[in-house]
Formats: sequence, C-alpha cells, structure tokens
Amino acid sequence: MDENPYLSRDVRPPFDRMSAGSLAAGVNEAVERAERELEALVALRAPRTFDNTLGALDDLIERVSRAFGFARHLTQVNSSPELRKAYNEVLPSYSAFMAKLPTHPGLWRAVQAYAETDEARALDGVRERHLRKTVQEFRRAGAELPAAERERAQELRIELTQLSTRFSENVLDATNAFEMIIRDEAELAGLPASVVARARAAAEARGEEGWRFTLQAPSYRPFMKFAAERERRRQMYEAYSDRAAGGDHDNRPIIGRILAARRELARLLGFDDFADLILEDRMLKSGAEAQAFERDLAARTLPHFRKEVADLERFARDELGLASIEPWDLAYVSEAMRRQRYAFDEEALRPYLPLDSVLEGIFSVAERLFGVRVEPVADAPTWHDDVSVYDLLDDGGVQVGSVYLDLYPRESKRDGAWMNPMVTGGPVVAAGAAGGDGQATAFAPHVGAIAANVTPPAEGERALLTHDEVTTLFHEFGHLLHHVLGKVEVPARGSLGSVAWDFVELPSQLMENWCWEREGLDLFARHEDTGEPVPEDLYRALAGSRAFLGASSQMRQLSLGTVDLALHVDYDPDVGGDPIAFGQHLMEPFNLRPEFAHTQFLASFSHIFAGGYASGYYSYKWSEVLDADVFSRFQAEGIFNRETGRAFVDAVLARGDSEDPEVLFRRFMGRDPDPEALIRRNIGAGAERIPDTPS
Repeated sequence: MDENPYLSRDVRPPFDRMSAGSLAAGVNEAVERAERELEALVALRAPRTFDNTLGALDDLIERVSRAFGFARHLTQVNSSPELRKAYNEVLPSYSAFMAKLPTHPGLWRAVQAYAETDEARALDGVRERHLRKTVQEFRRAGAELPAAERERAQELRIELTQLSTRFSENVLDATNAFEMIIRDEAELAGLPASVVARARAAAEARGEEGWRFTLQAPSYRPFMKFAAERERRRQMYEAYSDRAAGGDHDNRPIIGRILAARRELARLLGFDDFADLILEDRMLKSGAEAQAFERDLAARTLPHFRKEVADLERFARDELGLASIEPWDLAYVSEAMRRQRYAFDEEALRPYLPLDSVLEGIFSVAERLFGVRVEPVADAPTWHDDVSVYDLLDDGGVQVGSVYLDLYPRESKRDGAWMNPMVTGGPVVAAGAAGGDGQATAFAPHVGAIAANVTPPAEGERALLTHDEVTTLFHEFGHLLHHVLGKVEVPARGSLGSVAWDFVELPSQLMENWCWEREGLDLFARHEDTGEPVPEDLYRALAGSRAFLGASSQMRQLSLGTVDLALHVDYDPDVGGDPIAFGQHLMEPFNLRPEFAHTQFLASFSHIFAGGYASGYYSYKWSEVLDADVFSRFQAEGIFNRETGRAFVDAVLARGDSEDPEVLFRRFMGRDPDPEALIRRNIGAGAERIPDTPS
C-alpha cells in the first residue's frame, strides 16, 4: 500500500494525491511517529551528543511539521469544506504536540544533560548558537515553570493556534460572501476596459447579467482607483473594511480572546507583555524599543504627510468638485491626481507587463545578480491546474531548490501574496564535514511556494499586470531566494522561520528595487504585441510618481505597526473595552481625518491575528530602513554587479539565522543601518503605494 502522501519525503511532493480524505490519517500518523521518536530521545541511555539529542529533536520536528505544513498550505491555496473539516480535526493534536515540546520535562532534562557535556562546551559556530538558542527557547516557553503553569502555557498555545485558524477562515469566508453586480453600464464609468472585461466574465461564470465585482484584490483595487460612481465605491469600501466584523463570520470576539490569551501567556513566562516576549530575540529587543522606532519615524514623516493631505484636498475640490474627501474617495482621488501630476496612467503600463515576461525578468535578475538559474519543470504534481513548477540551480548546475507558483485568485484561496517555505533542505555530507564557518559542501534542495492574487488573463489572452503586482512578485521571490540559497549546517538555523522577523523582510523588499530601475525594467517590460520596451516618457512618468504620496503610504503602514504594538503592550484585556475601538482611536492621527480610522478593519487584519506578525508589523518599516540602505550599495557599485550580488548572498541570503542579523548587516554594509535612508527614498524619492490595504 502506498504511503500517505502527506508523509512524502520526495523532492516533488505528491500534491495531486493530497486530498481531504488522506489528510487526517497522514497528519495523525506523523504526530504518532513523532511521539514515539520523542519518547526514544528522552529515554536514551547512550552518552548525549549533538546528533542524538538536538539533531534528533530537530529531525522529529521537521518531519511532523512538514506533514502538517502541506495540510496548512492546501487550506490556504485550495480550500474546500471537506479539506477545512479534516484540517480542523487534526489541528488540536498537532498543536498539542508542538506546544508540549518546549515544556516537556524529560526533553528539557535531555537538552540540559547534553549542554553539560564536554562536547557541548567545545561547540563553536552555528552549532554553539543552535544549542544556546534552543536552551533559550525552552526557558522562554516555560520549561522551568511549576507543572501547573507549564500546563497552562501549553493550553494557551493550543488555544491561540485554533483561534488564529478560525480568524483566517472567517476572513476568507467574509471576503467570498460579498459580490456587487452592476447592470447599468453607466455605473462603469472610469473603469479601464480590461477591468470591465474581467467583471463581465466573472458575471457570466455565475450565470449573471451585467458585471460582477468582488473583494479579491484584482477586482477591488482597480475599482476603488478608477470607478467614477461614488456610491458604488462607498459600497465596495464599506464591504471591504467591515469584513469579518459581524454575522456568521464575526472575528470581533476572537480578537478579544486572542489578546487576552497572549497577555496571559507572556506574564506566565515572566514578561510584562506579549511584545516583550516576542521581540526579545529580534533586532529591536522590546516593545518599548519598537514603539520608539515607530514614534520617531512617524514624527519624521508627519510634516510631509500634512503637505500631501493639503494637496489631495485641494485637488479633490478644484479638479474633481469634491467638497470633502471621504474614505471611499481616497484611492480614486489619489490616482486621478497622480495621472494629472505625472501624466502617468498605470493602465497604460499594463500592456508592457505580461506575466510570462515578468517571470522571465525575475529569473533573469536572480541569475545575473545571484548566480541562480531558473528552469521550468514539466509534469510535476500540483494542487491546481494554475500552478507551475520551476527548479533553481546554482552556477555549477546543482539544484538548490524548487518553487511552485500559484498566482491567480480563486475563491478557494486566501487573499494577499506570500511565500511558503515548505521544505528546508539540509547538508548531505557527514556530520562534522562542514568548515568552521558553518557551511556545508552539499545541500538537499529547499522547496517553496509563492502564492499571489494577480490579475488573471482574459480568455485566450496573456495576463497583464499592474506595476504594483509586479513589485509584489519580485518581493515574494526575494523571500524565496532567501529560502533556497540557505547553506547552514544546522537546518533549524537555516529555516526562514528562525530568522528574526524584523530582518527577514530585507531580501524581499530589496528585490522590489529592480522594478523601478530602467536597467531592471528593460529585462522584462516589453509590449505584449510589439515587444517594444517601455517608452521613455512613460518610464519617466513611472519613476517620477515613485515618491507620490510616499508619506501617506508610510503613515498608513506606521498606523498599523503602532496599533499592533499598542494592542500587545498598552491594551489591557482585563479592564475590558472594545479592542477595535481602542485601535480606531490610536489610528486617528495617522489618517487624513480622524473618522477615516473608524472602520472594522482590525477584524480582517490577518497579519497580526493569523499571520505571525503579532507585535511585529513594525518589521515592514524597519526592514525598509535596512533595504533602502542596502540598495544604496548596489546603486553605487552597479545594480547588476555580480560581485555585489555574491557578497549579499554570502553575507545574508546563505546565512539564515546562523548569526545575529546585525552582524550579517554589518558584514555586507561595513557599518550599522542609516535610518535616514528610508526618508530619503520613500519621501524624497520613495516607494508609492496608494493606501488601501496593508502590504
């Protein structure tokens, strides 16, 4: 009988056989195997070594996490009632197993026993770091707590995992529950022909007359930017902003319980608040330090933001006849002002950005800069017909990884874009064969998936993207390169999950820069019919608009980082009060007018309630500081300078969590980060993103 597909160790996982019917059996078997391996590790009577203690622990965690990771991934990209039911059946047992590991008394004794051996005392490099961080993780998890408190910590972790899953499911269901059917063609005024055509096709697919619009990004975002019908924009905006804030998909009570459980867990573990627990091991070491960073950057940005607001209000009044900008007008007014000021229409750029060409451009940047060749794979098993598979090879033709690209929206798939590191490869040489720098000579391939929701193609045509969608794909491919180029002797320290979250965004945000440079764009931005590059006047309009509303975009991101930290530092669940109202009040100063903050947005803020960014949303802005600074070296030495690219691979991409991030940064830049780099770029010549959703 064939092995359950969720237990596969193949380089090409059998995604086509991973059904709802086999999910529970596969994950449950993985948990049972891990339980047996844990018992054997704890009961071991042989002398403790790195391999039979820490190595064995890492191996059992990796195997059970891989099986569960496949299941979680499929619920994100190809959900169904049956798959969701099976996933929720195994979630408690998996969560309970993972939650008990760092508080397991026998396992803690085994780790302590190894730490006291002569071998452990002689460790150096990444192995010494892994032992030290493993001990630290046990202590941070409550291994030294009394039994009752350890059990309570474990209960809280299990509950938080389940609450996050429910939160995510509610957002997906609430997003899919809304549709707006327009039957009067006059209400389509202002919308680009491509948007109208997709809406018509969406309606026909449902057997509807007219045009169908949804809250999925390729439908929602262009509608809010271009639709002249103000009342329809209001309907779309309110539906989006109030997702999962009532009815059958209400996340409001879940938010309160998540915040209370996080605070209780932090205090059980000896921390003042959840932010201090989370940030102790990151570049910014505490909630207070992260809040200080947010306040400082907001103060630097505020004068520029006020000027942008005045300009927007003047334009809306004088050019559009709007006496007052409402929240559902913001993207529309911003886009109209950008078109007038820079003669830039993002839809005019779309024909130059076919998806297949964009992917070729991404692959070309990876090869020219980092020595990574990308080759298509035929007939690899996938979870959906939309998915394509590629292998990544190094300069010597050795496969370093594979990537699965799943780029179009569908109702079975969650919103947004992300890179999922599904398999972290490890050294395939004998233990101890690595050099003193922690590098191994050969590694099993890493496997990752990039999921996105970019504009799908009309029937029989190529998919044409917006520039923002292009930067999104470059961003996620930066995460993938960080994953597949890792060469760390200890896989647990090579995993992206072990990299400090306020550093892990550096490679992804750095990659976005090549979308703005003429030399980078010319690699892939070619007209779908003529093959001509982007005309100089259109490129100048794009480049000139880069700083447009840079302060507004920055304030939007700072508002989200500020409310995230405040909910985990200042908000007291024991006192009561509506956390959404608490967040609305905090976000008022960051908005065009205070009432712009009065939405139910937190009910769908998956980043902090279901996506791992709790107390860490500031990481986007902190990583932008690092990215703006790092790119200055590429600009100075040549954006396709292979030596500079190789230096970045060696200093950052290959290193995972083998050293502290500040050490890796200094190794590449020769100094500490310059905070002014972000202000110079985002406002002086900064990244433009019309504020509508968190990035």
